[in-house]
Amino acid sequence: MTNFFDNIKQTITGKHIKIVLPEGTDERVLQAAVKLQREGIVTPILIGSRDLVNAVAKQAEVELTGIEVVDPVQFEKLDEMIEQFVERRNGKATPAQARIQLKDLNTFGTMLVYMGYVQGLVSGAAHTTAETVRPALRIIKTKPGVSKTSGAFIMVRGEERYVFADCAINIAPTSEDLAEIAVESAKTAKAFGIEPKVAMLSFSTKGSAASPETRKIETAMKLAQLKAPQVTIDGEFQFDAAFVPAVAKKKAPGSVIQGDANVFVFPSLEAGNIGYKLAERLGGFEAIGPILQGLNMPVNDLSRGCSADDVYKLVLITAAQSVIA
Repeated sequence: MTNFFDNIKQTITGKHIKIVLPEGTDERVLQAAVKLQREGIVTPILIGSRDLVNAVAKQAEVELTGIEVVDPVQFEKLDEMIEQFVERRNGKATPAQARIQLKDLNTFGTMLVYMGYVQGLVSGAAHTTAETVRPALRIIKTKPGVSKTSGAFIMVRGEERYVFADCAINIAPTSEDLAEIAVESAKTAKAFGIEPKVAMLSFSTKGSAASPETRKIETAMKLAQLKAPQVTIDGEFQFDAAFVPAVAKKKAPGSVIQGDANVFVFPSLEAGNIGYKLAERLGGFEAIGPILQGLNMPVNDLSRGCSADDVYKLVLITAAQSVIA
């Protein structure tokens, strides 16, 4: 784990990256911001009423000297932000409506990303995933060719590194969705030093069972291969056939993946969420994320049960995404 984040720090050192933290009145966020400021690799920007932020910091005995706090009510470029928000929403909001919507801390923070004031956003310590992701989809939007964002975890145990997706966003992805998730997950893996070998997971291996569910994965695999022919992608696989060479030799002898997959695309959010938590709680892996994939600029979502260290690490991940996107 140390090596993983040491590599990330090397990638982002000297890049003068600013990451906005909309939840400036959350003690965990303040603690993470202080650590980031002290290291000097990433500059944290807090959002909130200065009086409220300072009150929480005082109560938590956190010293915020040198950390910028942006108060949406007093933001000097608010009129410009309103104008850009109205333009970006393409007539779906009037200036008066924009002024009201920008009182939402996540919306305000996302606009700071969009306007280039900061390079990324981390939220979710005190907000739901929907409250974090919705402004990103409306303002930052997905990259060309990507219809939906998805949530990946980097699973780390010692020197082992794997990517699990989608574990956070899409409840019942279609074949087209899964193909996108596979391609974006391969990009995430490569960005963080993992040469991707992507396994499309199912309860069947190479036609050992036939059902609408398995046919969906087979179609997704073919679409993904067309989208990214340079990436090693195969399926459908049961997990053991994708991960254990001896099982792959028996169940999928002709596959380009022989028990050496390192990117795992789950057939549904239900499966992905259960899968990463099993690996985390029973397998002793650290789950880093979720990392939101497919957006034009990095926005990432914390768990509301996160620790200050989780906030700190996800800020580093977000900063790295801004450099390698």
